[in-house]
Amino acid sequence: MAVDNQTVVYISEQVVILISCALSFWGSLLIICTYILWPDLRSTPRTLLVFLSVADFLSAGSYAYGVWSVFESDSVDCVVQGAISTFANTSSFFWTVSIAIYLYIFIVKSNQRLADSFVLCFHVISWGIPLGITIAALSLGRIGYDASEVSVGWCWVRIQAPDHVLWMLLTGKIWEFLAYLTLPVLYILIKKHIHRAHAALSEYRPILACSPLSQSLSNMADRKLTLIPVIFIALRIWSTVRFLLMLADSPARQNPVLVTLHGIGNTFQGAANCIMFVLFTQPIRSRLSTMLCYCCCCCRAGSGASLTPSNTPNHRTGASYNTPNHRTGASPKPYNTPNHRGLGLESGLGVETPSQPEDTPNTSPRGWPDGC
Repeated sequence: MAVDNQTVVYISEQVVILISCALSFWGSLLIICTYILWPDLRSTPRTLLVFLSVADFLSAGSYAYGVWSVFESDSVDCVVQGAISTFANTSSFFWTVSIAIYLYIFIVKSNQRLADSFVLCFHVISWGIPLGITIAALSLGRIGYDASEVSVGWCWVRIQAPDHVLWMLLTGKIWEFLAYLTLPVLYILIKKHIHRAHAALSEYRPILACSPLSQSLSNMADRKLTLIPVIFIALRIWSTVRFLLMLADSPARQNPVLVTLHGIGNTFQGAANCIMFVLFTQPIRSRLSTMLCYCCCCCRAGSGASLTPSNTPNHRTGASYNTPNHRTGASPKPYNTPNHRGLGLESGLGVETPSQPEDTPNTSPRGWPDGC
């Protein structure tokens, strides 16, 4: 295929895709940071999600560099960017399927020990196979400029290589097709198992099964199990369509709308995971909002302290800010509420478990009071 047939990437497409890369970059980083910040949330499924986020983090960064540069030749930075994105993108496919397999064994087979024993295999496969494919493609000179025929400015498989279709399959497309088939099957089986278990629970414990809290958590898990494969396919399908159009040598592959959708789909996976497993997961969302509230309070307190020195008297009470409480004569005590460590994720699905009675005040994991 001649390089003269290259797809033009317009500035508007660049801007949209760079925004998608930024959202995915920061979304993946947020997943990693929440995992580091709160040890009590480090369940095995969330650990696997962190490794997926590492792959999405590398993928978003390398894609952003490629979209910003819009390569026009097999330069050194083109080859480096193509190698990183090839490794990260392929690894992302493997980790996505690995999480589905883990949840299937854990929930449907009810065998946590067996599921945990697969974690090492997941690492070997999800890092090893993409690394081996990337090294082989680099050593054979197959990574490079692809004229944006099946990309959006970034480099991937050299379009002038005689076996470029084979290497496009090996470096991404064949694993993408397998994920299309595997993910819906596994998550449908998981959903069916949960529905059967919930029906059995309703028969023997109707009061608990019909409670608003139980129903809410069940609905949340059901929605996430539906959204995981749907979002994956909705994001990735556009690159598959362009690949098939390239095989058919159809000019429709250069359609600006299709090119933009392809760019967003390949770069938005990290942001989509952040929305589902951080922003739509109540325990983590509550902790983040409490932390944000605390930081805002500290900023306001700091600005107030800079305007009024701490050793000056209070204009209303005549007492100093660093003196004992003028009502009780005792120094004010800091908040010392206990940590609530029961806000874990059930099987990594983002299903929340209640950790404290409703009549106790909400506190953050650091003991900061809600509302500041």
